Amino acid sequence: MRDIMRRTAGVAAALALTAAVVAGCSDDKSDDGADSSTAVASTSADGSTSSSDSTGADKAKDVELTAADGTKVTLTGPIAAKYSAATDKQRTDLGKPKAGDDDYAGTSDSGVVFQQFDGGVITAKNADAGTPAFITWGKIRDAWNVERDASGKPSDDGESGSDGPLGAATSDETEEGTVKKSTFENGTITWDSKTNKVEVTVKGAVVPAK
Repeated sequence: MRDIMRRTAGVAAALALTAAVVAGCSDDKSDDGADSSTAVASTSADGSTSSSDSTGADKAKDVELTAADGTKVTLTGPIAAKYSAATDKQRTDLGKPKAGDDDYAGTSDSGVVFQQFDGGVITAKNADAGTPAFITWGKIRDAWNVERDASGKPSDDGESGSDGPLGAATSDETEEGTVKKSTFENGTITWDSKTNKVEVTVKGAVVPAK
């Protein structure tokens, strides 16, 4: 009988210890302020880290990247959403984000938000949630960045990029045969990889590329 009582007491003590451990874990979670929309951090193959939550709320999640000089760069809003949705190839081609200069990220005079990368730029018409963002790069980006007058002709006194006559980007680069194309609010830019010809069209008129 004494042996049975000892076994029963041992089992009871083990159950009590287990309950205490579980209670301790529950207290840790409440101290962190976690609730039903628990935040989860995920790291992609390229080392970027983004946060998401279990509620599946329709909002952009910040993405933290590291610039070439080691500076941490946080993408937010439409820029973060676009980067998160980009393919592995697009991320590879974009390369590392640029940091350390106001021209590398921010809001242009036209209200367009942007983040420059070593291999391209992501832009959105504004920072509002749900605003589509687009990737522009290569020869097309070079032509977009040429300073132009109101008609689209290159001019030292003109504006470039989204502040220029072409306006903001309205598409990612598309490809048909050897021709790559990006559209903008007021025109298009194409580049033929076979002939290396760049063609800029502003408001229906073809203008010099540079």
